[in-house]
Amino acid sequence: MADDLQMGGCSCGRVRYRLRDTPLIVHACHCRMCQRLSGSTNAVNVLIEACKVELESGEVTQKLAFTPSGHGQLITRCADCQVAVWSEYLIFAELHRVSVRFIRAGTLDRPDRFPPDVHIYAETMQDHFLASPEVPQFPRFYDLAKVWSPSSLKRLSRAKTEAN
Repeated sequence: MADDLQMGGCSCGRVRYRLRDTPLIVHACHCRMCQRLSGSTNAVNVLIEACKVELESGEVTQKLAFTPSGHGQLITRCADCQVAVWSEYLIFAELHRVSVRFIRAGTLDRPDRFPPDVHIYAETMQDHFLASPEVPQFPRFYDLAKVWSPSSLKRLSRAKTEAN
């Protein structure tokens, strides 16, 4: 993967990070919480194993935020400009026994290179949002085994083994 596809950062430029692999999957989440946190119709998150994200520069802060599941998400932000660069959903880590970062696609240098693979929480999708009909939509979440590619499932399994 070319460097410009793997790099991202905050708006002030102090935080820079690198993805060391391609995404497991890319979500467009339309839940009310993502709408509120992003100030938009949805959040686009690039899911990748935490061990494949390198903080290259800058200081980050982390804050546990409420989620409807009750487990929370740990939001990582630039310590200076406070832009959220990624989250880790605690329920995801608990269920799958591996830490996966939900990289905010808009913080990537080339976010256009990672379009959504799925739209989730489509039941609260804004009426004016036009989702591509080729991209699967789910009223809530989905079964990983039915949606993720075999190679992404294998990577998740491998990361789970390495984490234990």
